[in-house]
Amino acid sequence: MTRLFNDPADFADQATEGFVAANDRWVRRVHGGVARSTTSPDGTVAVVIGGGSGHYPAFGGLVGPGLAAGAALGNLFASPSAQQVAGVARASEHGGGVLLSYGNYAGDVLNFDAAARTLEQDGIPVRTVRVTDDVVSAPADRPHERRGIAGDLCVFKVAGAAAEQGRDLDAVTGVAERANDRTRSFGVAFSGCSLPGAADPLFTVPAGRMAVGMGIHGERGIDETDVPTADGLAQLLVSRLLDELPDGVVVDGARVVPILNGLGSVKYEELFVVYRSAQRLLVDAGTVLVEPEVGELVTSFDMAGVSLTLFWLDDELEALWAAPADTPAFRKGGALPQQPVAAAEAEADLQAVTIGPASDDSRQVGASVARALAAARAVVDEHADDLGRLDAVAGDGDHGIGMQRGAHAADTAAADAVEAGAGAGSVLRIAADAWSDRAGGTSGAIWGAGLEALGRVLGDDERPTGARVADAVHAATEAVLAFGAVPGDKTMVDALVPFDTVLRQQLDGGAPVAQAWRAASDAARSAADATAAMLPRKGRARTHAEQAVGTADPGAVSFALIVAAVAP
Repeated sequence: MTRLFNDPADFADQATEGFVAANDRWVRRVHGGVARSTTSPDGTVAVVIGGGSGHYPAFGGLVGPGLAAGAALGNLFASPSAQQVAGVARASEHGGGVLLSYGNYAGDVLNFDAAARTLEQDGIPVRTVRVTDDVVSAPADRPHERRGIAGDLCVFKVAGAAAEQGRDLDAVTGVAERANDRTRSFGVAFSGCSLPGAADPLFTVPAGRMAVGMGIHGERGIDETDVPTADGLAQLLVSRLLDELPDGVVVDGARVVPILNGLGSVKYEELFVVYRSAQRLLVDAGTVLVEPEVGELVTSFDMAGVSLTLFWLDDELEALWAAPADTPAFRKGGALPQQPVAAAEAEADLQAVTIGPASDDSRQVGASVARALAAARAVVDEHADDLGRLDAVAGDGDHGIGMQRGAHAADTAAADAVEAGAGAGSVLRIAADAWSDRAGGTSGAIWGAGLEALGRVLGDDERPTGARVADAVHAATEAVLAFGAVPGDKTMVDALVPFDTVLRQQLDGGAPVAQAWRAASDAARSAADATAAMLPRKGRARTHAEQAVGTADPGAVSFALIVAAVAP
């Protein structure tokens, strides 16, 4: 279990503060994560990586000369927000454009893509490479659906080396894509990890058994088997990865980088025992091993697990893999001379939402909105542990923490906006930005988009009628649906759409807003409960669909709780 923490909600931020304090030779704190504390030549491509916290040395530990220029660091097991990614990218770029690279998870895709759009609007060229190395997370004919695990390191290292050589953005992107195409990983776990403050691990494995094919966020494996010997585990890992080779690779004579990765509590000596056998099996198969890595490279708190990555090289990729790198957690080759960033240089904060003029009626409604967001914060706090337990069944257990961070930020921002004289629309838009930025992850992006749409339709000019409320809720629904989920996918949408439908029906039938809202929230609650019978078709739970049957979707449940709590 994770033993050393203060307030679990502050764990990721405090860990980042301590990491920077211990490694200021390489990194500095910027909005959203860390960036290099040393300079780069003008025109250099900035390789910006990132993801949730809890995977050290990924991602902050890989920032430094020869590797990443910056890392966006989300909450525990949750993607960084779009604002965080954009903040790190702005602090890291030097006129050569930005390559965003990260593991292929739904929340990361949403937020990194949103950041890319923002950066491009600001005139910064952006490319994206999503890492998809985990062979068990989707079939070989659907590689774009696979998640990124320890193969992240191969893609990041090659891209960072190419950027260090001064290659342009398209060239850096090209080698990163080729590295991803030639990387495969497969992992097992003997026990699950525990988030700070959690009494129980995200999943358990019976004594003497081993989960096969788990993810790095505490996701359960897709199968279970008896724990083998170290030699038996090496045989399992190697044989599975030799069964699926990248296009054009012939095992006999192929050059390959093996990476045996510990996920948190498997000790180095155990890894070496496994590696001795894996190395022998790979050599016997005819491969030529190049600069292997054995150790903790992409972890999952205290998970007892191991993964093997095979990075199949060509001449160019081999040279880039061997190129020097100097970061807090990964070093290779000779030292790279560097100049510290000037002490006065600091990354500018993102521009705050402007508070414009508002009518007195709208300001009064804005105060009511702020009270509603305080009620949302209270109900999320009350149910945060339950939401985390629901999410742990087939996900990563962070939904409660993420919702708390978002709701707290929105509550504080809304109260400040009311104090500054904002109308209802501005209060909601400011709260939306705060929720998205602080929560990160899929839920942060979704709640941010929904609240922003509510505010945009309500506006700051007048007290909204029932029809305007219905229009605003429908706009929020459309904003959430734009992320791609539909009813039946076992997501928040399964509660949101019935809420929207019933609210409109009630208001069109002449019901007062309060009565219509209560009827709609009852519909949302019933629909959230009904998600227990569904198979998930979106997000991390999709990989473990059968395990989620019998448990309601946490996003749908949290939505139902909030709309009931904020009823007028």
